Formats: sequence, C-alpha cells, structure tokens
Amino acid sequence: MAKFNFTQVTEFILKGITDRPELQAPLFVIFLAIYIVTVVGNLGLIILIRMDSRLHTPMYFFLSHLAFVDFCYSSVITPKMMANFVVEKNTISFNACATQLGCFISSIIAESYILASMAYDRYVAICHPLLYSVIMSPKLCMLIVVLLYVYSFLVSLSNTIVTFRLFYCGSNVINYFYCDDVSLMPLSCSNTHTKQMLFLSFAGFNTISTLLIIIISYIFIIAAILRIRSAEGRFKAFSTCGSHMVTITILYGTMIFMYLQPKSKDSLETDKIAPVIYTVVIPMLNPVIYSLRNKDVKEALKKTLVKGCNTLKMLQSRM
Repeated sequence: MAKFNFTQVTEFILKGITDRPELQAPLFVIFLAIYIVTVVGNLGLIILIRMDSRLHTPMYFFLSHLAFVDFCYSSVITPKMMANFVVEKNTISFNACATQLGCFISSIIAESYILASMAYDRYVAICHPLLYSVIMSPKLCMLIVVLLYVYSFLVSLSNTIVTFRLFYCGSNVINYFYCDDVSLMPLSCSNTHTKQMLFLSFAGFNTISTLLIIIISYIFIIAAILRIRSAEGRFKAFSTCGSHMVTITILYGTMIFMYLQPKSKDSLETDKIAPVIYTVVIPMLNPVIYSLRNKDVKEALKKTLVKGCNTLKMLQSRM
C-alpha cells in the first residue's frame, strides 16, 4: 500500500451563517436575544413544572424533559455561533468539534423520542381516560425517559467515535456554523462508506420509528375526537394536542427540508436556514408555544408570579 505524507487536521474552521461583515453585529444581537429567551423560557418552564403540584402529571413530566433537551442543544451550538460573530478566525478544535457533534446528536435523538412519548401520552389520555393514571404511571414515565436518554447517548457516542476516527487531511473548512456529520464526512480523506451506512441507518430508524409512533397515536386520537358529539368537547380535546402538533410540524418540517432538498452550490446559503431554525429557533419557540397555548401553564405562572410579588412585599415591609 502506498504511503502518503498527509498531516492530520487538528482544528476546523466554521464558515458560519454569513461572511458579510456588515451583518455580524446585528446577527450577534439577534441571536443573543434568542438565546436569552431560550434559556429563561426553558429553565423557567422546568422550574415552574417542578414547583406547581398541579403540573405533576405525565404530560408536564415529558414537557420538562423536552425543555431540558432544548436548553442543552441550544447551549451546545448557539454560544459558539455567537462567538464566531465577534472573532476574526472562526475555529473550533478537533476535540471541541467532537464534543459538539456528540451532544447535538444525543439531544436531537432525545427530543424526537420525547415528542413521540408525548404523542403516546395524549393518545392514552384521550382514548383511554379511565385507565390513564394506571397506564401512564410514574414508573413507566421514568423508565421511558431513562431509556431514551441512554439510547440517545449510546447512538451519539458510537456515531461520534466513528466520525472522528476518520482521517482528516485536506480542507478543514466546515460550511456550517456547527459540527455536523453531513458537513464533516466530505472533508475526510478516509473511506466514509461505513460511516455513511451507520449515519443513514440510525437516522432512518430514529426518524421512521418516532414518526410512526406519532402518526399512529394521532390517527387514534383524531378518530376518538371525531366520535365526540359536542363541538365544545371536540375543541377541548384538540386543544390538548395543539401545542404538541405545532412543535412536531416545525421540527420535522425543517429537518425534512434540510436533508431532502436538492443540493447545489447556489443553495449553500439557503441550506443554512433549516439548521438555524431547528438548532436555535425551535428551542426558543417550544416554551413559548406551550406557555401561550396551555391554560394550566399560564395559571401556574400567574400563581407563581403573584406568590413571588407577595413574598417580595413581605421582605420589603420587614426592612
């Protein structure tokens, strides 16, 4: 076998969202605002669910974990992306790139299965209301969450190890604002056939399995809702699923747009829109969607704010 005098890449250059200097400062401010809303919204939702006993139900249990995952993968990507707006050379080390990729894969898989679990939860609540507390027991909910976290970690670990055991010896420029399998594989000098098969296998299995759970659950849900005679009853049943359906539509819609659209050199800038939506915008939107469309969350938030104001007044009166 011939020997080649190649030097292993030790860092990558992230091209970012745009290379236009006049847009760097405005984009930094916009994404900083988005990230602040994301952190406050998701952590606030988690704290609210933990504090209010009325929200200690399976639906809000899964919602708190959805908020946690949104916070995690937004924090893995957004701060680095913002930092690249204010530095001259947008580099990321080999190990940092591997960490970012692993955390992102784990988070996006966990989010998909949490959304599937929430669809199943709504199916049981609407189709089997009398057995809801028995079927969706705290033990089952905890088991589901533990299994999906373990599974997402193992999948991300195996994919990341395979990706970064490849040899990178040519260009180190990633045409994205974060480390992604799709953008890393073309940079490798190694044979990426095994990696591509592994990536497609897991991506296909996770997408199909979660979508099947969601679609089948909603087929039964819609059939059950249509059997409800009163318009008020149908509206109430649909409203319990509305936020979840909006979140699913945005997430899977952007992912399908990103991976299934035809690729061309002229569409490179357009290709970055979908990743921005599902890595930066969706983690911000989820707590907003569930807060604005959910009566229980709004009442719990109002109660917490009133309680906080009363506590603050009591402290001020004692001073």
